[in-house]
Amino acid sequence: MPGRKKPIAGARNYSEVPVAVWRNKKTIPKGNTAAEKGGDKNNADEATPKRGISYKWVALSNVTLASLMGTINGSIILISLPAIFKGIQIDPMAPDSFQYLLWILMGYGLVTATLLLSIGRLSDIYGRVKLFQMGFLIFTIGSILLYLTPGTGNTAALELTIFRLIQAVGGAFTMANGPAIITDSFQTNERGKALGINMVAVMSGQFIGLILGGILAAYHWRYVFLVSVPFAIIGTAWSYWKLEELSIPVAKTGIDYIGNLVFIGGLTSLLIGITYGLMPYGSDSMGWGNPWVISTVIIGIVLLMAFPFIETRVKYPMFRIDLFKIRAFAYANLASTISAIARGGVMFMLILLLQGIWLPLHGYAYADTPFWAGIYMLPMTFGFVLMGPISGMLSDNYGPRWIATGGMTLVTLCFIGLATLNFDFEYWQLGVLLFLMGCGSGMFASPNSSSIMNSVPPQDRGVASGMMSTLMNSANTASMAIFFTIVIVGIQDAFPGAVSNSLAGLGSEHIAPLAATLGSIPPTGALFSAFLGYNPMDAILGSLPQSMLSTIPQNVVAILESHDWFPRTLADAFMPSLRLSFIIGAVLSGVSAVLSAMRGERYLHESHGSGAGVIKTAPMVLEKQKL
Repeated sequence: MPGRKKPIAGARNYSEVPVAVWRNKKTIPKGNTAAEKGGDKNNADEATPKRGISYKWVALSNVTLASLMGTINGSIILISLPAIFKGIQIDPMAPDSFQYLLWILMGYGLVTATLLLSIGRLSDIYGRVKLFQMGFLIFTIGSILLYLTPGTGNTAALELTIFRLIQAVGGAFTMANGPAIITDSFQTNERGKALGINMVAVMSGQFIGLILGGILAAYHWRYVFLVSVPFAIIGTAWSYWKLEELSIPVAKTGIDYIGNLVFIGGLTSLLIGITYGLMPYGSDSMGWGNPWVISTVIIGIVLLMAFPFIETRVKYPMFRIDLFKIRAFAYANLASTISAIARGGVMFMLILLLQGIWLPLHGYAYADTPFWAGIYMLPMTFGFVLMGPISGMLSDNYGPRWIATGGMTLVTLCFIGLATLNFDFEYWQLGVLLFLMGCGSGMFASPNSSSIMNSVPPQDRGVASGMMSTLMNSANTASMAIFFTIVIVGIQDAFPGAVSNSLAGLGSEHIAPLAATLGSIPPTGALFSAFLGYNPMDAILGSLPQSMLSTIPQNVVAILESHDWFPRTLADAFMPSLRLSFIIGAVLSGVSAVLSAMRGERYLHESHGSGAGVIKTAPMVLEKQKL
């Protein structure tokens, strides 16, 4: 190509040789190919010439196994929580049980969000494979501890939470280094496909976890944690046996201790404050008025605001703010962060809609709703699995810009479609929207990730991967808090009126005291009872004084305990807030699409070196260059 600088000998692996080299082997620097170094000439075009054609697939399969185990453990716990809580003898309606539920659901994401950035930087210093292997080992230990959890009641719930956090530490090590290991192992014109395959495994893990959880929880709740142990052990042994370090650790560099402490402290404080803000406080249904919550959120915000200033002044920053000067890196990360805020919490609200309203209204037993809600969400997984690899391969050939932008545009339209649904929708309407949303997410995720990883110098891939994962995990946690708050506040305001209107239709003169009692139900307790597969009316009526319960006609009690009464009453209070959440999701997805389009044309880094081994990086823009 005219104007293209010739590569200089010294590139550390073949994936760093410019695109022109792959199409014209005559321009390959002497001594840079496997054949010229005495290796197999058939492997001259591989990213890892000394290791042969199979190594890249070994690396991809090992990273994919780690990703698969992480997502299986997320969805299998989600679907098995009723059996787990029943097994450790926790009452979901008890005031102190909600915090354990929230920590089991959100604790994993909180820990990974706070550690990913530090681990990403450490991997560039000490080696990505070494830290990935360590993560697999820690994840295995956490899985074994979860299976062996002793005790019952709150003690067991606390132990499960702690062991789940240990598992999350291991997950953070593998998550921070997985994309970088894949990027190191594949040529630039194959990375989109490889990352797409990895992301398909992530989405498939959600489906596998739902099925395994539904089957294993029926036998014993401990089997839910046992199933991952042999695979975790195999993955750990395989990583130590087969994975090799392709990247060259950054020599003679230091660790940004101040930045690490400020970032971890700030993000931990903020996310813990957000988590406890979702819990009831005193007579309030949420904890945003809790002085402790307010102080932790403020401290977190102050520390995170100070963090960028610290990073611009330290010698070895952990958060490479200068990477945001790369247009493709900056806009791709912004787009993925905004899209994570749009989709994370809203999808959880959609599961609540299915479990708390739609499935009971269609005759499903409350105990079965967690499993069937997961099954009915599968069209989204199928859409992602279909489009993930396809979009990855297309982005390898045509660039990620318009494929990713088209994906987020499709997600935006699907959010608008979801906002038009009534609570008694026909399932095919939801199924089509979920499938198209999965297609849009698949079109966005793989090209966007490969765009981020391709845009940075090879020696910075670890920190870039950590930054990308940190932003997305933090956004997912924030999304849960934002949309959950919107829904809970909406239910708190509308639920008493909905209860009064529904009870008035029963026409009993003894309803007034009952209306006051039911209208004061904490929204969090009602929603999460349904989420865990319980009919909250059974517990509520059972807790009433016998003197009050005896005055209610039996036919009224039967109506209140039926599959229909609570879902229809909740729907009147729930749907306005849910529609608002979908509209906000549409707006955020639209913003993400705009940011995706602003990333510019294809952007890669081309490495140059000297005979002395000094590595310099220069950007290389490819417009219409077919790889």
